[in-house]
Order: sequence, then C-alpha cells, then structure tokens
Amino acid sequence: AGSGAGGSPEASGGTGGTGWRRPHGPLQRYYGPSAAEAAEVAPDPTDINGPHFDPEVFMNKVRSECPLGQLLAREAALGREIRALDSDMQTLLYENYNKFISATDTIRKMKVDFRHMEAEMDDLAANMAAISASSARVSAALQDRHRRGAQLAGVQALLRKLQALLEVPGRLRRWAGTEPAWALRCYGRARAVLRHYRHLPSFRAIEDESHAIMADLAQRLRTRLREEKLDPKELTECVEMLLQLEEPPEELSEEFLSQAGTRLEAELAALETELPVPDPSGAATTPPPASDILDFVDRGSSAFVGTLCQLAGSYRSLFGEDTGRLEPFAAALATRYFALLERRLALERGLGDTSLLVRALDRFHRRLRALLELLPAGATAAAELVARAARERVDRYLRALQTFFLGCLGDVRQALAAPRPPGKEGPGLPDLLATLSASVLGQLKAVLAYVQLFTARDVAFASLPYFKGEFCVTAVREGLVVAFVRWLCRTARGFTDGPAEKGAPAAPPALLLLLARLCLDYENSTISYILTLTDEQFPPQDSGPPVTPGPALCAEARAAAQRLLDHYVQVQGAAVAQMLRKSVETRDWLGTVEPRNVRAVMKRVVEDITAIDVQVGQLFEEGVRRAQSSDSSRRAFSVYSSSRAPGRYAPSYTPSAPMDTHLLSNIQKLFSERIDIFSPVEFNKVSVLTGIIKISLKTLLECVRLRTLGRFGLQQVQVDGHYLQLYLWRFASDERVVQGLLDEVAASAAHRCLDPVPMEHSVVELICERG
Repeated sequence: AGSGAGGSPEASGGTGGTGWRRPHGPLQRYYGPSAAEAAEVAPDPTDINGPHFDPEVFMNKVRSECPLGQLLAREAALGREIRALDSDMQTLLYENYNKFISATDTIRKMKVDFRHMEAEMDDLAANMAAISASSARVSAALQDRHRRGAQLAGVQALLRKLQALLEVPGRLRRWAGTEPAWALRCYGRARAVLRHYRHLPSFRAIEDESHAIMADLAQRLRTRLREEKLDPKELTECVEMLLQLEEPPEELSEEFLSQAGTRLEAELAALETELPVPDPSGAATTPPPASDILDFVDRGSSAFVGTLCQLAGSYRSLFGEDTGRLEPFAAALATRYFALLERRLALERGLGDTSLLVRALDRFHRRLRALLELLPAGATAAAELVARAARERVDRYLRALQTFFLGCLGDVRQALAAPRPPGKEGPGLPDLLATLSASVLGQLKAVLAYVQLFTARDVAFASLPYFKGEFCVTAVREGLVVAFVRWLCRTARGFTDGPAEKGAPAAPPALLLLLARLCLDYENSTISYILTLTDEQFPPQDSGPPVTPGPALCAEARAAAQRLLDHYVQVQGAAVAQMLRKSVETRDWLGTVEPRNVRAVMKRVVEDITAIDVQVGQLFEEGVRRAQSSDSSRRAFSVYSSSRAPGRYAPSYTPSAPMDTHLLSNIQKLFSERIDIFSPVEFNKVSVLTGIIKISLKTLLECVRLRTLGRFGLQQVQVDGHYLQLYLWRFASDERVVQGLLDEVAASAAHRCLDPVPMEHSVVELICERG
C-alpha cells in the first residue's frame, strides 16, 4: 500500500501547491532558486533539492515511512542520478577547458597591468600635490590683486561721486528750466550726501548753491501753479514736485484745490451753456435744448466727473487720507453738477424716448461710481436724483394716460353726436365701448412696458434699494396704475355733476350709459387683470410699503358705475318728465273738447321709452321681471281704483251723502305698497327702464294734482292713462308699479275734476286701439 507515487517523499514535495519546484537545467541547478521563489517556499529539511536539506532528517523520514522495496528502488534511482551528474560535469569540463586556460592567462596579465597602473597613479598623485601647491600660491596672488582692484574701484567710485557732486549745481541749473523732474531726481540723490558732509566747506558751498537753485525752481513752480491753467496731470506733477522740495503741504493742498476748482468750474460753465436760459417773466416758453439728454450726460461724465475723479485720486495720492478739505470741495461741485442735470432733466417735458432717458441715467450712475468710491457722501444725492427722474417720468406717463383717456372720450362723444345719413347707421354702443376699453388698456400696458425699462437687469441703478421696493409699489403700482384707475372713476363720476357746477354742457345720456358699463367692466375683470400684470412686472417686496387692495379699488369702480347709472336714469326720466310736464301745463283742461284721440305726447313718451330700452339693451343684460298677469295689456283703466269703484260702494251711500273720493284715496295709500321713485337701480335693463318710468309717471301725477279739470279733461286723462298702461307695463320689472302710479294719476284727476263723469271703458279702448 505504501509503494505508490504518493508515498514518495519527492512526490509529496514536488506536487504540492506550496512546495518548491525542482530546477531544470544545469545553470538553474547550479545557481539554485531565485530569491522570490526561495521566499515563497517554507524551509523543508527533507527536500533533497532544497537549500535546507538535512540528510539525517531525510533518512529518518524515509526509514519510518517507506517499505523496503521502495527504499531499494530509491537507492537505485539515486545511483542513476549520481552517475548522470558525474557525466554532465565531465562533459562541461571538457567543453570549456580552453576557456578556463584563456581566462587564467588573462587574469595573470591583468594583475601585471594593475601593478603598472598603481605605479602611475602614485606618480600622478605626486604631480597633483605639486600642482595644488602652485594653485594655492596663484590664488593668494589673485586675491591680493582683487583686493587691490576693489580698493582702486572704490577710490574711482568715490572720485566719480565727488565729480558728480561737483557737477550737481550745473546739472540743476541746466535742468531746472527745461526738465524740472530730472533736476528734482538729481537733487534728491545728492541732498542726503550734501547734508551729511555739510561740515566740510566744499560740500557746504555745493549744498548752498544747489539749495538756491531749487528754491528758484520752487518759486517758478509756485508761480505756474497760481497763474497758469494746468490740466489734472500737469497740476499733479507740479504739486508733487513742490512736495519733494519740502514745501508746506497745507498751502499746497489749498492751492491744489483752488487750481482744480477753477478747472472744474469751467467744465460746469460749459455744461450750463448748453441749457437754454428760461424767461424770468414767464411770457415765453423755454426753448428746447440743443442736444438730447444722453449727449448731455456723456459730456458731463467724461468732462466734469472724469476730471473730478482724477483730481480726487491725485489729491489722495499726494496728501494721504486726509480728506478734510477734499470732501467739502467735491461735495459742493457735485451738488452743482446734480443741479445742472436736474435742470436738463426738467426740460424733458414730453415723453420722448424713455429708453434714451434710462440709458442716460444708467450712464450717469455708472460713471459716478468711481467718484462715490472716493466720496461716499455723494451716493445718497446721486441715488435721489435718479429716483426723482424716474418718478417724474412715471408722473408724466400718468398725465399722458389721462390725456389719452380724455381724447378717447372726446372721440366717443363726437361719434355719438355725429349726424347719420338716412339708411346708414353709425357705430353702436358695444363697438364704442370695446374700442374705448381696448385703447385705454393697450395704452396702459404700453406705459408699463416703458416704465419697466427702469428696472431692467442690465441697468446699473436698478440694483438700488429704491428701485427694488419703493419704486415698484409707490411709484408704479400706486402712483401710476391705482392713481389712473381712481382718476378714471372720478372723471366718470364728474359727468354726473350738473352743467352749472362744471360750466360745461351736460354729457349725453349714451355717454353716461357707456361709462357706467366701462366702470362695471373694470370692477368685474379689468382692475384684477391690471393689478396682476403690474405685480408680475414690478413684484413688490414682502416688507415694502402697504398697497391698495384690489377689492377696495373694485368697490370704487362699482360705486362710480352705480352713480353713473343712477344719473342716467334721472336724466332720461327728467327728459320724458319734461315732455309730460309741458303737455299738462300748456293745455286748458277746463275748456277742452271731448277726447277723440290719444294725445301725441303720449305716443312720443312710448317711442322714447322704446328707444331707451334698445339703447340700454346694447350694454346691459335683460334682468328679471316679475311674473305678469294674463290680462296685463287689456286691464281696464278707470278714474277710480279697484277699491273705490262706484258700483261697489253705491249701495252703501245715498245721493245725499256722496262718497269722499279723496278720503278713500288716502285710505288706499295706507294699505298699498310704497313706491320709491329715486331708489338705486340695478345693473340690468329692466331696472333702468323701471326707474325711468317711475320718474316720468310721478311727474305726470304731480302735474295733474296742480291742475283743475273739467269733464272732458278727466276723460282725456283717462284715455292717455289707458294708452300708457297698454305699452309701458312690458318695460317695467313689475307691472304693479306702472298700474299703481297710473291709478294715482287717475285718482288725482278725478279729485281735481269739477264734473267727474268718466268715459265708458269700451270707448276708451276703441280710442286707444285707433290711436
């Protein structure tokens, strides 16, 4: 069982995954395994080919594990391997014998050559030592020479400096007139040396002469600073040279600001010449400016602002951070410049090109940033100027919207008053209303688009806190949109005032009706749309000023619509009432003949009411009517009401005690519904017509009460009342209103009649049908 390959020590060591692999080839067997392979294999004393082989351990293991047959086979195999190795060694020796002999000779020759090289190296070392000694001596000589050369160079440099010091007065004298900056640099380099050696007479003389020359130069610079007009660069150089000459800084700062002020005053004067001179008497209008606002701002920014920034920067570089004089000086000039710009902005009376104004203000704000970095105190004034210009433009847009609306109203009045050729109708009220509403809304949206240019992202001043909050709410939403809507409502309500108060002809009734519908449309939808659009284009801040709520504005528009519609009813009712009043007052009711026809004025009343019905129906809905009785158009009209008909009360009274109709009329009023003549009307056609009819019939009633009638006069009132009953009930919201008023007219006529004998009802119907 132990005679297989698995029982062999070599087999178990050579086939394992972690055992050392047997080397192949003579060189590998000679050199052994590589370091990496040796590190991977664990020490094994029983591996006959391994570096840790131990014969005693190997033999003990073989004897203890292998049977005799396997031991004998292993002995025979080892004998064969030994013989094979001996044969390989002999072959290797025979093949490389000549190489071994040549190598021995070569080694012998190399030893001889090496001894010769050692001798030569000894000679070379001796030579190098000699050379080193010579080099040391040469180096010492060179160092001594260099030291002497340095001393000589120092003497030469000193001589050159002395020569330069001797030439300083001449150079200063030569450059002081033509190149003062060179003279100052030359004097600055020599001044410290001359002061240091001032105790020597020669140096003192040079210093005194140089000082006199520089004093003369300082005097010339002072004269130039006071008398000549210098540009900012020349002014800065002149003052800088005087500071280098140790002139007093306090005096120089004053002279610097004086010279700068002269130049800046000239820039402001040049800007002021571009502004037209206003007429102090006010008799003539101010002429328009010669250039637009953008050119004016460009010239002011490049000339005045640029010069002021340059001079302010130069002042700080010359005199440090001490701006006690600079800030008041610059603030006064900036205030004058702002005043000139305000005057120029005031000349922009018309709307003009808003984008041009925005570009001008944006350029002004951008150019002023450099100055504000030097003088932060002017930031508030500049921001206020831009804000005022924006508010002024918004105010002008508000006035323009108002003028536009009045112009549209003028067109509507002209269209309503224009004569119409026969067979040709003009524009109806719906068309006029649609045109007016669309025109006003379109103009308002265009104005908002123009105003939105002030808050565009590419505009520098739009980042100011005012334009992010207060401008959007106070100026645009409240000052433009809300103010315009309120003004529109006030203007519409103004047409309800009498002509005596306004000094103008009364507005046509159709215009009142159209404006009432316009205000009602504003209350229903337009105001909400306008405010939403405004809030989208000009979003208000949460912590901003309070705004007018939309419902409050809608309530104002509804109140204006209600006032206009009530006034329309009053005007139309008064017109119909005027016809009835004249017809009653101009007729002789005592001497009139027996009626044969309906009076023409009653036909005219029905025609006018029908025309008003058509007119109101163009703009307002029908409305709700109370259910009508089946015989409304055929109801009998009597000089007595149903509660005091003669036939019903005749058995209760004797001829000697006639019935008091006046008393019965008053008793009937106690139990009948009270009719409010001037109650507010609703926004529908039926309510409007009912209001007009109530005013007309109430006027007729009051006129009849003031007249004395004969028999035929009473019968004429009876005929006219029945005619009105036939046609007016269909226009009213409740036929009982018409019937009640006509009953009161008939009762009043009977009461005021000297011979109250009514006409037969059949005759009345026949006359009305024929009429």
